[in-house]
Amino acid sequence: MTLIDGIRSRLIATDRLNVNILERAGDDPAASAESTVVMIHGSVSSSLFWQELMHDLPSDLRIIAIDLRGFGGTESLPVDATRGVRDFSDDIHATLTALGVPTAHFVGWAMGGGVVMQYALDHPALSLTLQSPVSPYGFGGTRRDGTRLTDDDAGCGAGAANSDFVRRLTDRDATDESPTSPRSVFRSGYVAPGYASAQEDLWVESMNTTSTATGNYPGDSVESENWPGFAAGTIGVLNAMAPRYFNTSGVVGLAEKPPVLWVHGTADSIVSDASVSDLNHLGAAGVIPGWPGAEIAPAQEMVTQTRDVLDAYRSAGGSVTEVSLENVGHTPHLERPAEVRRALLEVIGYIGHPAMPAPPTEAIILSSSD
Repeated sequence: MTLIDGIRSRLIATDRLNVNILERAGDDPAASAESTVVMIHGSVSSSLFWQELMHDLPSDLRIIAIDLRGFGGTESLPVDATRGVRDFSDDIHATLTALGVPTAHFVGWAMGGGVVMQYALDHPALSLTLQSPVSPYGFGGTRRDGTRLTDDDAGCGAGAANSDFVRRLTDRDATDESPTSPRSVFRSGYVAPGYASAQEDLWVESMNTTSTATGNYPGDSVESENWPGFAAGTIGVLNAMAPRYFNTSGVVGLAEKPPVLWVHGTADSIVSDASVSDLNHLGAAGVIPGWPGAEIAPAQEMVTQTRDVLDAYRSAGGSVTEVSLENVGHTPHLERPAEVRRALLEVIGYIGHPAMPAPPTEAIILSSSD
């Protein structure tokens, strides 16, 4: 793996699987839980995506970025989708147990946002930072209140994956010769138009660590009598976010509610109320033929669902801060790192520490309540 100066990787043997993590050279392995930040990446990525943010956080924090199973340098054991993302949550707990970390502040991006919400349902967490998170009701196939559109989650899961994109992941394609190459998908889906980075090769390398072995990305699918003709299977990454298996809205009922930071970009085309990855939205737009209409197959209101659940979390006594970044896509920590860094330090209670860096000059949109 390509590592930025000051970042190192190591393999952790757990009682579940061997897990690759990234750390910063010089971080104190005996740091308190209050000074420990654990970062969880999303689908079709790895911990490599966190390196710039890791590098820029204060040196007296301990930062651990974990590769989920089937991504980065972690073993590619199959994902039991019928458990939602609990395989991932359990792997994280096993890793932190092996490291002697009882709890921490958790940062989750995209699918990783769902994973850290599941972790909070299963284990203590000091805070949750959700960046462009999957809806608490999963990906696709639900109405605003989280009710499922069909009994088999038609149109959700692995069947929605582009087969040529999957092939190119398998081939570790680093070109931009096709709109379905990982590099092209990064440019068109992960970031907003106009974003450019000297580290783009690294981000593409991270995407190409995705295992496409059986049981990993994307998973299996089954035929459906409902439009568009397929439904979620039982194994693999994308099926783990199907609403029949995935629902983290239960965080509202947590007796101990960690403070939540929700960071998202207004130009995110993946996690959106009009997601280009939601087949019902594509059907409504005429991209996929035969769409049965909004009464039967409405587009999922992903951002609205997250806001509704976090509003309920706040009403139930939790603390929620929302950071909405204009003209930012699916990767705020790459596109607007200063705002993300400062908001993260605030939610973990670092603001006011003598080592706190000077506030950034970029504009930030914050709404907060306790």
